[in-house]
Amino acid sequence: MDSRYRSARPSSRTGHRSSTMGGMPLNDLPWWRWRARLRSALHMLSDPAFQQDAWLAGRPGYGDVTDAVYRLVEDTWLDRWPAEKYLGTILRDPTEAGLVDAAVLRVLRILHEVGADAPAAAYLGHPGWPDAVAAAREAHAYLAAGDGEDPDVPPRSLEVLRILTRAA
Repeated sequence: MDSRYRSARPSSRTGHRSSTMGGMPLNDLPWWRWRARLRSALHMLSDPAFQQDAWLAGRPGYGDVTDAVYRLVEDTWLDRWPAEKYLGTILRDPTEAGLVDAAVLRVLRILHEVGADAPAAAYLGHPGWPDAVAAAREAHAYLAAGDGEDPDVPPRSLEVLRILTRAA
């Protein structure tokens, strides 16, 4: 994937990183937390029924579209770096990296067009949303299968994600 698309766009992130390694920001989160957060975001972004029942309905405990986008890129900087940089850490193989890149690019394109504070209906009604959902679904299903999990179970709440990613 060509990472120039990401760097030419405004960052969807806020906050600061204190150090870098070869220009790539360092983070103190272990790889398995990164993967869990990435998978959570892809899962929510890939499930149209969930989006209707949770995001459009304003169901508490699942955040909103912007929350999912931030989980998708926050720890990994996938809005600035290609997923291949994470091979051998949070991503297992080039297929995972390619699928994640495709999903990130489609979702970020919509975020930049609609705006980070837009209501869920603006995202879900965007003409590119079905393609973003399909790309997220393909990435989610592949990563879930690689982790030995069923990609068709409903997304977990953000509280369950916090519990799963809590430090021991």
